[in-house]
Amino acid sequence: MKTLKIDFVSDVSCPWCAVGLSALQTALKTLDGEVQVNLAFQPFELNPNMVPEGEDTTEHLARKYGSTPEQAAAVRETIRARGAAVGFTFNMEKRSRIYNTFDAHRLLHWAHLEDPTGATQLALKQGLLKAYFTDGENPGSHAVLQRTAEAVGLDATRAREILQSDTYAAEVRQQEQLFQSLGIHSVPAVIINDRHLISGGQPPEVFEQALRQIAEA
Repeated sequence: MKTLKIDFVSDVSCPWCAVGLSALQTALKTLDGEVQVNLAFQPFELNPNMVPEGEDTTEHLARKYGSTPEQAAAVRETIRARGAAVGFTFNMEKRSRIYNTFDAHRLLHWAHLEDPTGATQLALKQGLLKAYFTDGENPGSHAVLQRTAEAVGLDATRAREILQSDTYAAEVRQQEQLFQSLGIHSVPAVIINDRHLISGGQPPEVFEQALRQIAEA
């Protein structure tokens, strides 16, 4: 069986990243027995300068993209429907603010070091996406981060120590700069075997076809 390396460059405050990850997971279930993957999550901050208390979602989108409330509502409905199609629940009415996600990326970096198989990092990523988009929680909150880390089997005391320090900050910034230098300026960006790029929250069949073709090649 062919093993593929997948770097999933994304942010935990990116709704299309939640859609794309769920679609990728759906495709991998279909390909079970045909393809194995080594999946790692790489950091990307949509809003690296976001203040700790966050910013109102509608105001933020209007300022950043020039979108009207009506346009933003239409996009939210599209995202909700696309998420539902791949089993991810968006409760958009609970997502009233955009937050800083740097500390989430530090914990995700640590999770991969603790479990190089990637299983713990995947569980933490999914837990943080659910916390924000389904439950409406702040993915920058140390309490939310520590609780989510503990829920996937990581040491709560160590998680708290990391969050209260700048541990892994340099490593995360280095990875962010690396992928930006490779031309990644929007997410999700799914890089397969360091050379094939799938951009955006694609449906499962796009991932399935691409992974099968790359594995056969």
